[in-house]
Amino acid sequence: MDVMDRIQQQVDSAAVVLYMKGTPQFPQCGFSAKAAQTLASTGIEFAYINIFEDQEVFQSLPAFADWPTFPQIYFNSELVGGGDIIVEMAETGTLKSEMEKATEKFSNK
Repeated sequence: MDVMDRIQQQVDSAAVVLYMKGTPQFPQCGFSAKAAQTLASTGIEFAYINIFEDQEVFQSLPAFADWPTFPQIYFNSELVGGGDIIVEMAETGTLKSEMEKATEKFSNK
């Protein structure tokens, strides 16, 4: 399977997917730590991919959705953006409701 197909399969595998450096328990950069913490603060389950575990994904993900930096967050296979965007969503009170919508939509597939 080609790397772009693998990435597509990953973003299709859960309602909310976080591509990050490290894991939520052991993040390997401050931006990834903040993104994981912000998503976790909603109490809604999310999947994560440690980009350091697959060099092909690490190198190809920026081209996948034309987003050059990490972390990257996807809701229902669509790029939401980076950590700064979900932090802003949390601050405005929309993150949890958008994650709930994504989860509901995903479970009704």
